[in-house]
Amino acid sequence: MRRLRGAGVFVTVAAGLAILAPTAEAQVGGGTWTSDSPGYKVQNVGCGSTSGLTFKLTCSSGSGEQRAERRYDTYTGGTHQFEGSFKISSMTGSRISLKQTFRDGSDAGPYFLLAVEKGGRMYAVEGGATLGSGATVGTSVRVNTINQVGSSHKVYLNGSLKQTISSPSGSYYDKFGSYRTSSGAGPITVTWSGVKFWHK
Repeated sequence: MRRLRGAGVFVTVAAGLAILAPTAEAQVGGGTWTSDSPGYKVQNVGCGSTSGLTFKLTCSSGSGEQRAERRYDTYTGGTHQFEGSFKISSMTGSRISLKQTFRDGSDAGPYFLLAVEKGGRMYAVEGGATLGSGATVGTSVRVNTINQVGSSHKVYLNGSLKQTISSPSGSYYDKFGSYRTSSGAGPITVTWSGVKFWHK
C-alpha cells in the first residue's frame, strides 16, 4: 500500500484501488480540521432572489423582511469553521448583513451578524463594533468564523482575527447571502465563492 499526497488530496493505492479523501487545511485557526459538507436550504423573502451563489435584494424598502440566503444544517457542540469570500458587484443600499451565525433550538435567533455599509465598513450588528473596511464594489473579502461551542466565536477578515466573543452552549447554524438589517435597505448584489466548512 502506498500513500501519496497530491494537490489537495491524499491518494491511497492498494491492489490497484485508489481512494481519494479531501485534505482539511483550514486557512485560519490552526490544528487539524475535518472537512464538512452540510446541507442547506435557500431562503428568499420579500425582494430577495438567489441564483447559485449570487444573492440580490432588488428593492430599496427600509421595512419588511428582505433577504436572499443559504441556511445550513444545525450543529451542536464541538468547534466549527466557516470560510467564504464575498464580492459586491453593485450596492446602492447600505447596512446589509452578509454572514450570520444563528442559534437554534430553545434559544433560536441571530447571534452574530456581519454587515456592510455602502462605504465599505464591515461591522458586527450586535453592538456595532467596526470589524474592517474596504468591502467596496468589486473587492473580494474572505470571511472565516470559528465557533467553539460553549467557549468562543471568532471572526477573521482576510485572515486577520477581528473579533472574539463568548459562545454559549447549544445549537447553531451558518447563513450567508444578503439580509436587510433593521436599519438598512437594498438594493445590493453580492456573490460568494470558495465556501468551505470544517469541524474538529
